[in-house]
Amino acid sequence: MQVEMWSDVICPWCYIGKRRFEAALAQFPQRAELRVTWRSFELDPDAPRQYPGTLDEMLARKYGVSRQQAAAMNARVTTLAKEVGLEYRLADARPGNTFDAHRLIHLAAVRGLGECAAERLMHAYFCEALPVGEHAALARLAPEFGISEAEALAALQGDGCSDAVRADESRAAQFGISGVPFFVFDGKYAVSGAQPVAVFTETLQQMWTEMRSVSEHK
Repeated sequence: MQVEMWSDVICPWCYIGKRRFEAALAQFPQRAELRVTWRSFELDPDAPRQYPGTLDEMLARKYGVSRQQAAAMNARVTTLAKEVGLEYRLADARPGNTFDAHRLIHLAAVRGLGECAAERLMHAYFCEALPVGEHAALARLAPEFGISEAEALAALQGDGCSDAVRADESRAAQFGISGVPFFVFDGKYAVSGAQPVAVFTETLQQMWTEMRSVSEHK
């Protein structure tokens, strides 16, 4: 069984959705038979390597709201993040283009470390003010998920894993995905958004029941 999870490194709902899905997975008796694959998605492919100003200012421009309204949006998502054990520091966040972060995750995935890389980069962005578009900052984290800083920097300065990121985004387009997080279960069932744990639990059970039924009737 496979679950594909489309996310962006700077999407606050993606990190919350990841935690809620993990909570459901921890309760799933057949979790050892499940393969979870991280898929790349860029919320803003045209973003500069590093945005000037604060996240509040960026969101105010993007959504056409006041800085106070943008700050309230961030406060709300920060409260929800706490409910799943995440301590967001969005006032310190340094948003930017995430294409290279996704490339680094794919580089790790070649060694079976993609989920570790995604987790570390998301935590660094949301909780440690990682400048997500900077090669040197990304490479410094790489040894924490099994890749040397030098290798990571060399890959980022070239075009390593660019095709893998674009392939994920092409697959997202085939499914009609326009926002993340987005989960696809065995290519059949879809869950859009950071849904409650119960929704993921129900979908996992439905997928398992159907698979077992098909197996029994072969």
